[in-house]
Amino acid sequence: MKRHKNGNKQDFTRMGTTRKKVQAFVRIKPTDDFAHEMIKFGDDNKSIDIHLKKDSRRGVVNNQQTDWSFKLDGVLHDTSQDLVYEMVAREAVSQALDGYNGTIMCYGQTGAGKTYTMTGATENYKHRGILPRALQQIFRMIEERPTQAITVRVSYLEIYNENLFDLLSTLPYVGPSVTPMTIVENPQGVFIKGLSVHLTSQEEDAFSLLFEGETNRIIASHTMNKNSSRSHCIFTIYMEAHSRTLSDEKYITSKINLVDLAGSERLGKTGSEGRVLKEATYINKSLSFLEQAIIALGDQKRDHIPFRQCKLTHALKDSLGGNCNMVLVTNIYGEAAQLEETLSSLRFASRMKLVTTEPAINEKYDAERMVKNLEKELALLKQELAIHDSLSNRALVNYDPMDEIQIAEINSQVRRYLEGTLDEIDIINLRQIQEVFNQFRVVLSQQEQEIESALRRKYTLIDKNDFAAISAVQKAGLMDLKGQLVGEPDGQSFGLGVASFAAKPGKKPKSKKTVKDQFSALARKEGASSPVSGKDLDTISISKTQLISSSKDGDIKDMIQRDREPSLAEPLSSDSPKDEARPPRPSTPPSKPVAFEEFKNERGSEINRIFKENKSILNERRKRASETTQRINAIKREIDVTKDALNFQKSLREKQGEYENKGLMIIDEEEFLLILKLKDLKQQYRNEYQELRDLRAEIQYCQRLVDQCRHRLLMEFDIWYNESFVIPEDVQAALKSGSGIRPGMVPVNRILSLGEDDQDRFNQLQQTVLPEGPDSISFYNAKVKTEQKHNYMKALVGLQQSHRK
Repeated sequence: MKRHKNGNKQDFTRMGTTRKKVQAFVRIKPTDDFAHEMIKFGDDNKSIDIHLKKDSRRGVVNNQQTDWSFKLDGVLHDTSQDLVYEMVAREAVSQALDGYNGTIMCYGQTGAGKTYTMTGATENYKHRGILPRALQQIFRMIEERPTQAITVRVSYLEIYNENLFDLLSTLPYVGPSVTPMTIVENPQGVFIKGLSVHLTSQEEDAFSLLFEGETNRIIASHTMNKNSSRSHCIFTIYMEAHSRTLSDEKYITSKINLVDLAGSERLGKTGSEGRVLKEATYINKSLSFLEQAIIALGDQKRDHIPFRQCKLTHALKDSLGGNCNMVLVTNIYGEAAQLEETLSSLRFASRMKLVTTEPAINEKYDAERMVKNLEKELALLKQELAIHDSLSNRALVNYDPMDEIQIAEINSQVRRYLEGTLDEIDIINLRQIQEVFNQFRVVLSQQEQEIESALRRKYTLIDKNDFAAISAVQKAGLMDLKGQLVGEPDGQSFGLGVASFAAKPGKKPKSKKTVKDQFSALARKEGASSPVSGKDLDTISISKTQLISSSKDGDIKDMIQRDREPSLAEPLSSDSPKDEARPPRPSTPPSKPVAFEEFKNERGSEINRIFKENKSILNERRKRASETTQRINAIKREIDVTKDALNFQKSLREKQGEYENKGLMIIDEEEFLLILKLKDLKQQYRNEYQELRDLRAEIQYCQRLVDQCRHRLLMEFDIWYNESFVIPEDVQAALKSGSGIRPGMVPVNRILSLGEDDQDRFNQLQQTVLPEGPDSISFYNAKVKTEQKHNYMKALVGLQQSHRK
């Protein structure tokens, strides 16, 4: 089993010991001039023999080879598209839904039928190729697996003249890429950076993407093929299957590469010139590199495989001899004139059969589901542990992480144990043991700080390693040669001594600590449960006149619902009762402003009331936001004043001299109070700023409600106005009988044409009359939509050109 890391997901690939040969099939293009004497098939339809007559011009001694025999997995001669798919692709596609990667490739001479085999004739449903049939099979199998949630994505890559192109970049929501696409390798495999991948939830969407890409392919005409593909195309189907059982965190992924290669060409036969000649050169070059890679894969002694020689082999690195089921379809001619190219194609197929692959299931684990399952398991283990404690007659033991109260109790027990008032500390569980040792460390650190502070208050300390200071003190007569200080403490408990040389006024200390470190040490000295966060003393980089707000995505709906009872969720009784007597209709309809005021007082009174309430709530939130902004600005100005005062105290202390030892500096009371004041101001600033953010999120939500109410009010007014003054009463009566459509909702110009339109009738007719049955509906619908889109784009371009002229 191989394991890969991918963000918060873990990928596992189960590697089996079975190695599998590549399947190779040959398909002969139907022709009236089939060379029966030169091409013969085996009885089992799995071998093909080629026979050539000797060239008499070479003389009597002629060692020319005239017979070849090729053993394959199947010979497809005069075979329908249905049978080709059954023999070639159905098994590989079926295994892809079980987690196995797959690759189906069509190779052969130009005009031999590769694109017909892979894509088929899109004009006829029966003649569709492997690719549309694979899409259809995938969605049919997904319907048969209700216990799995399977997602399908597709991409369409074109390799033209050694350049990568996205055939689906013409979609309106994709657009052309600014940077060129590149092939990237990572531990998970090879992928194309910049290639768009599209989610498809139904069969028709997948067909639409296929037809969209097909219309963007590059084709050209030459003597052997009027519609010759001038590029290699790779249509990839990505599948991801999750179990609908939430306890199962394992899921499988797979992909199928459907490769339609451009055909190899003999330039003497095709007569290519200009751009077509250049394209043929690139095609033959890439196919030559592909054959070199296949030869290297078939040789077990070869260590290096030349995948990077061209874009085609590099993009198919995972597919050629990798972790996948691979199938090759070799398309050949059955005519004697093309026998030399047919032999070349068959040799390629025989070399491909020497390549072995190791198909394996691609398993991954969902990190979110794993966490939930582990939480459930942890809860069960805690329950079992509680049962064990109960059976062992142990008191109720809490195995959860300790809170601040429990930590403070352990700290008190440790102090009493050190003072001798507590003989022993009861051991409950492992967490308690760890916290006891941690509190021992905390108490020891606090005692060291207290002792050092007491010494600093009574004496001036000198670093024993500061030889310059010791020498100066000895010269001044304040210390004898033994290192003892000279002098007696005065009546105020102040020792007469000499400070260290590094702490004298005018000398900068070697390692100067910041006020933040000093304040953290003082907080620890006072027995604080946690050190002061570094953010508390950082400078807040917000200007005095500008406040940056961000919309909050949290749940603020409950907050707004507490302030007002009615909402848009209330049923709007905008329809008048059926038995209400209508006033007589005026001969001429009133103006819309006058009618709107009447509507707000009668028919739309409920909507208007909700609109006014929402608007009042919005104004109230805006007022509160303005007041909060003013408070924030006032706090910011006070923070600036406090910072200036604190900086002044720091500069004054630096001029007078700083005293430090082991990272601790002694500051006066005024500076300490300024630090505390600055901390409180910053906390107030954060609280007010958070309140402002919440208010702005509420304002945004209220504005959306007001807009919805306004839109609903205007829409209901239009309906009411049409029903009351515009639409004839007899037409309204005819529409209301047995119909749920309100007459005012329908445009007036279409009020008399509410019957079934032509498109609806066409859709029903299509489902009943199509000769291929209901299965072909998605295929034809996607084809029609694609053609309509491209016809529209052509007409639009032509219209723009005519305007320019």
